[in-house]
Amino acid sequence: MSDFLSTGTLPDHYAELAKTVREFAQTVVAPVSAQHDKDHTFPYKVIDGMADMGLFGLPFPEEYGGMGGDYFALCLALEELGKVDQSVAITLEAGVGLGAMPVYRFGTEAQKQEWLPQLASGKALGAFGLTEAGGGSDAGATKTTAKLDGDSWVINGSKQFITNSGTDITKLVTVTAVTGELPGGHKEISAILVPVPTPGFTAEPAYDKVGWNASDTHPLSFDDVRVPAENLLGDRGRGYANFLRILDEGRIAIAALSVGVAQGCVDECVKYSKEREAFGRKIGGYQAIAFKIARMEARAHVARTAYYDAAALMLADKPFKKAACIAKMIASEAAMDNARDATQVFGGYGFMNEYPVARHYRDSKILEIGEGTTEVQLMLIAREAGL
Repeated sequence: MSDFLSTGTLPDHYAELAKTVREFAQTVVAPVSAQHDKDHTFPYKVIDGMADMGLFGLPFPEEYGGMGGDYFALCLALEELGKVDQSVAITLEAGVGLGAMPVYRFGTEAQKQEWLPQLASGKALGAFGLTEAGGGSDAGATKTTAKLDGDSWVINGSKQFITNSGTDITKLVTVTAVTGELPGGHKEISAILVPVPTPGFTAEPAYDKVGWNASDTHPLSFDDVRVPAENLLGDRGRGYANFLRILDEGRIAIAALSVGVAQGCVDECVKYSKEREAFGRKIGGYQAIAFKIARMEARAHVARTAYYDAAALMLADKPFKKAACIAKMIASEAAMDNARDATQVFGGYGFMNEYPVARHYRDSKILEIGEGTTEVQLMLIAREAGL
């Protein structure tokens, strides 16, 4: 990673990974993306191919079934997948960052040995249940409860907008729940591992979404869900605080995915503008189109630089919260802006769902919302700046 910062060129092992995932995205993912989007179906065969490539194990040590890579390697894979299909990219991002990473960061050795090999293989998916109808960023609004009854936690409540929570290969959902009261009257919030299936746990019918139609997203309900006391993940009362660390990392990953979208829109527009004719010439020869694409390329470049910087700080074990927030905000806005401009370049064809730019236009808005809204990023950046 430091080699890139000094030379501007990715080290060979990173470049080779990006090339491999790029080829997979173009030859395996892209041909079926439109159909899965249209049918709102989860792309099991695509995910199975990603599992065989080891993508779900990229940042985890080999001792837990991982590939022995790092978080930047995951980000490079997300960027390449994001160029062609956001649903596939977010399945990987959530499976690793929200499903497996909390276990790796905060789990006991027994929990790691039990869950990480399954999740790193990609043959099983994990999810994280944080958001509720009245609270996501607002931890104080959490209403789901977990009470100790002998040697078991009994969980009651509900969650919303949970990715990877209802697939045929979902095997684990980590849930934040109120487990007591802290001095001063604040809620004690802990994280608890819920294997799937467990009696009382239900993934309710999937949402009818604007975009990410091939991504699995459900509301969840917990009705006297009983799990062993040792399923507590991390220290009691540290569930929300620990998840904030996961979100810091996740913002870099979402930024990488967003850069893929932004760059994918550029690539599609360049190709289209060299083929499409209007008034007797290729539309790429008109300054209005050329300048629009140039601005799109600039947005993608700046956003990529931002997430590379945040990833470098993280891997160097330096403070990276502000850089991650900046990267997430800049990149998600670049994705949305480029998707809008790409749709304009394509004209009427850009309004047809069969074209990648149309799907990116529908899909990209959530990038400014999920894993911390733009407003939350601004709040955190201001706070890190000393305000």
